[in-house]
Amino acid sequence: MDIPLSRSRAGACAGLRSRTAARIAPWLPALPALLFLLAFFLLPVGQILQRSVSTSGGSLSARPFLQIAHNGVYAKVLWISLKVSFLTALFSVLLGYPLAYWLSRLRDARRQRWLLWVLLPFWTSFLVKTYAWILLLTRAGILSRLATMTGITHHSFALVPSMAGVLIGMVQSMMPLAVMTMLPVMRTIDESLSQAAQTMGAQRGMSFFTIFLPLSGPGIAAAALLIFISSLGFFIVPTLLGTPQQTMIAQLVISAVLDLFDMHLAAALSVVILAASLLIFVAYDKVVGLSSLAGQADTRARGSWLRGFGGRLGYVLGRLGDLLAPRPRIEDGRGPRAASPLGIYTCILLFCLVAPVLSVVPYAFTRADYVAFPPELFSMRWFVDFLRSPVWRAAVIRSFEVGFGTALLASCLGFGATLAMTRLSQQAARGLFALMVAPLIVPRIVVAVGLLYLLSTLRLVGTNAGLVIGHTVLAIPYVVVTLAAGFQRFDWRLDDAARLMGASLWRRIATVLLPLLKGSAIAGFLFAFLVSFDDLTIAIFVSGGVNTTLPKLMWDNIQLAITPTLSAVATTLLAGIVVVVGAYAWLRRGSG
Repeated sequence: MDIPLSRSRAGACAGLRSRTAARIAPWLPALPALLFLLAFFLLPVGQILQRSVSTSGGSLSARPFLQIAHNGVYAKVLWISLKVSFLTALFSVLLGYPLAYWLSRLRDARRQRWLLWVLLPFWTSFLVKTYAWILLLTRAGILSRLATMTGITHHSFALVPSMAGVLIGMVQSMMPLAVMTMLPVMRTIDESLSQAAQTMGAQRGMSFFTIFLPLSGPGIAAAALLIFISSLGFFIVPTLLGTPQQTMIAQLVISAVLDLFDMHLAAALSVVILAASLLIFVAYDKVVGLSSLAGQADTRARGSWLRGFGGRLGYVLGRLGDLLAPRPRIEDGRGPRAASPLGIYTCILLFCLVAPVLSVVPYAFTRADYVAFPPELFSMRWFVDFLRSPVWRAAVIRSFEVGFGTALLASCLGFGATLAMTRLSQQAARGLFALMVAPLIVPRIVVAVGLLYLLSTLRLVGTNAGLVIGHTVLAIPYVVVTLAAGFQRFDWRLDDAARLMGASLWRRIATVLLPLLKGSAIAGFLFAFLVSFDDLTIAIFVSGGVNTTLPKLMWDNIQLAITPTLSAVATTLLAGIVVVVGAYAWLRRGSG
C-alpha cells in the first residue's frame, strides 16, 4: 500500500506544482518591471513616510509636521498650490474640450495630421515653453512692445511676474495633456446615439448635452484629475512666471533640500503633497466614483444625486445649446470642417498653443548681445557659442547618454509588463496597469525626493546610472500606454499560429510580436527618450553639481539672465521635438 500511496502523493504534488506554474507564468514578463518599481518607486515613497516622522538618529519625531503646522506660511503656500492646480485643471479642460471633441469627429487620417499640432507643444520642454512666455509677457516682451509700437497703449505693461502669468504658462503646458486624455474616450462614443436622439426629435444642442457630454464624462474626469495632481508638483512655471505670492509647495521642497539642507522637512512637505493628492482621490471617489475613470457608471446610491443633478443640468444646457448650436452636423461622413465655428476655434486655440513656442526662434539668430524685440537678424554666433562651450556640450552629451539609456530600459520593462497584461485576467491586468502608470499620477517632486534618499544610500547620486533609474520610473507609464494601444490592434491569431508550430515565447516575441508592433515600440522608445531629455525635477536632486544635464543647466542659466544663448538652446531643443514628432507621425502612418 505504501507504493501506490507515495505515487498518489507525488502525483498530487506534481499537479499542484503545475497549477502554481500555470498561475505564475503569465506574470513572468512583468516581473522585471514589478521589481524595478518596487525598488525605485514604492520603496522611495515609503522612505519619505519614514523620514518625515523620524530624526537623524532614527527615533520617532513629529518636529517637521509641527513646524509646518505652527508656521502660517506653509498653510498659505499649500492653499496657493491647491488653488493654482484647480484653476489649471479647470481652464485646461474647459478650453481643451472643444478641441478634443472636434478632433474626435474627424476621420483617422485628418485627425493624425491635426494631432501633430497638439503633440508639438505637448512634448516641448517645460523650460522652453516657460522661457517663451518670459519673452512674450514681460515689460520688454513682444506683446508690450507691439502694443506700444502700434499705438494701442502708450505705456509698457507686463503680465509676468503675476498670477495671470503663472496660469497662462501652466494652462498652455497642461491643455495638450487634457486633449490627449479626453480624446480616446470621445472616440469610443457611438455617433449613432446622437443621430438616434435627433431622429426622435431632439435638436443638436439637446443631443450633445444629454448624450455625448455625459458619455465623455470619464475622459473629462480623468483629464481634470491627472492635471490637478501633476500641477501640485509644479515649480518651473511659478518660479519663472510668478511672484513670491504665487510660491507653490514644490518650491519649498526644493528649498528645504538645496538651501536649508533639512531632509526631514523636505520629506514632511512631500508627505503633505502626497496626502493632498490622496485626499483628492478619496473626495473624487465619494462624489463621482473612481470607476468612472474606466468608463463605467457608478451604480452606488451616493452617486445617484449627482446623476440626477447632471441630467437636469444637461437638459438646461441642451436648451441653451439649441440656440447656440455648438455641435456641427456631419452630412458627408468626412467630419466637421475647419471653416465651421468649432473649426475656427480649434485653429485659434492651436495657434495659441504653438505660436508662443515658436516665438523663441528669431531671438536665436540675433546679432545683438542681448534679447530685445525686434531682434537684429541675422547671425549664427549664438549656436556656435552653444556648440563650442564645453559646459553646454558636456550637458548635451550627458542628456543624450541618459536619454538613450532610459529609453532602452523603459522600453524593455514596459514591453514585458504590457505583454503580461494580455495574458492575465481582466482584474489582474487592471491592477498591473494601475501600478505601471502610478508614477504618472504621483507628483513628480515626491518621486524625486524619495529617489534622492535611496540613491544617496546606494551612492548613485551624480551618476548616469542614478539618472537613468529615476527617469525610467517616470518613463515607464508612457511606454506602457503607447504599447497597450498597439497590443489592442494586434491580431493574436498570428501568435497562436506560431505557438502551435512549436515556437517558444521568446521566439514569438522576436519573430512575430516585435516586427508587427515595431511602430508602437519605437514610439514608446521615443517618448521615453523625451521624458528623460526634458526632465528637470529628478535632475535637480540626482544629477550632481558640475557635470549636469541640459535642462538643469538651462534652468540655472534662466534664473541668472535671459540671453541669446538660451534662445539658441531652446531653438535646438524645439528642432529636436519637431524631428521626434515627425518620426512619430511617420511611424503611425506606417503601422496604420
